[in-house]
Amino acid sequence: MKPVLKKCVWLLALSSLVVLAGCHNKKKDNVEPPTPLAKDFTPTAKVSELWTARVGDGAGDSGVRMRPAVVAGVLYAASTDGEVAAFDATSGKTIWSTKSSTHGWFGWGDKKRKDAFYAGGPAVSGDLLAVGTLDGHVYGMASKDGSPRWQADLKSEVITAPVIVGDLVLVRTQDGRVYGLDAATGDRRWVYDQGNVPLLSVRGNGPLLAANGVVFFGSDDGKLVALRQDTGDKLWEQRLSSGEGRTDIERLNDADGAVVLDGTTLYSTAYHGSLEAIDGPSGRPLWNREFSSFGSPDVAGNAVYAVNDESQVWAFDKTGGADQWKNDALKYRWLTSPAVQGNYVVVGDIEGYVHWLQTGDGALAARERLSKKAIRAQPVVVGDTVYVEDIKGHIGAYRLSMR
Repeated sequence: MKPVLKKCVWLLALSSLVVLAGCHNKKKDNVEPPTPLAKDFTPTAKVSELWTARVGDGAGDSGVRMRPAVVAGVLYAASTDGEVAAFDATSGKTIWSTKSSTHGWFGWGDKKRKDAFYAGGPAVSGDLLAVGTLDGHVYGMASKDGSPRWQADLKSEVITAPVIVGDLVLVRTQDGRVYGLDAATGDRRWVYDQGNVPLLSVRGNGPLLAANGVVFFGSDDGKLVALRQDTGDKLWEQRLSSGEGRTDIERLNDADGAVVLDGTTLYSTAYHGSLEAIDGPSGRPLWNREFSSFGSPDVAGNAVYAVNDESQVWAFDKTGGADQWKNDALKYRWLTSPAVQGNYVVVGDIEGYVHWLQTGDGALAARERLSKKAIRAQPVVVGDTVYVEDIKGHIGAYRLSMR
């Protein structure tokens, strides 16, 4: 196996933007210092910490976004140092935890010991848990206790969580491929090859979206792609970013966020690109706004919420893309993708804070601090509770008092 290492790992001196989007380097992450938080802040929403826990060392120095999954009252999480764990989502009590032996990056070392560089986070459906690794494996486990079921060997890093739908486990890899694996055995059913992957791109892959027999994803060359779920054949693609510019840095145009489906309309963003609304069945553009983002939008009610590449939080009218509001109080705090929780938008930041903003006008409503480490993955909202994970594996559960 030849691992694909995106060039952002080696271009720290060329562009801080590439660093902050894909490769955390502690104090060298920012072009501008984070906007200081107001010391006289008075919350208008009541948020309480329910519990905290930890899974291994989290993402460590891998630069990937580790996002937990919450299914049927259980939170599942994984770490790049080989731990997978399940927690009671209400109390935080550990239900089970399993730790795998490691044998070095990308398989160097003792081949008899199982690799354990889990990345992206787990996917869970029924009694199956699936998780990928930084050296190109996907593991199927029993969700009740983490016991092994099957292993699939792929060609490149898996840095975003798989998707389980029906009898398929859908996986994307860093070399531009998407795989459909048999959920019972891990055997390959089909593979879609994107072809040429840009030599220079931010480190990250948006998760796959499976809906109505179609698989949607944003590509490293700034496109939204739709595949048939049963065969992997391409149905259509739509460009989200032109990839134009005088330098390689200016031409970066990754679509690294999740694709969001609301009714029959898809919403997606791209770096150096646009926020775009697209008709799902046909791929026909409905509207677009110039908008550069590393992350995913979220949709609720009449609005689309998104964070741009300077960490300004925006709300747009979902039917036509008109501005509703913009909040720049958290500028340069390198926010996560937003998640809507009732009448609030939730984001995490580079200093371990979690912020709640009012959906109506974007005003800051509450904040809590999980740790002093960056939160990179989009918060997970389940009813009145939000779950966040930082880059060192700390997990926090916070309850919002719905009023």
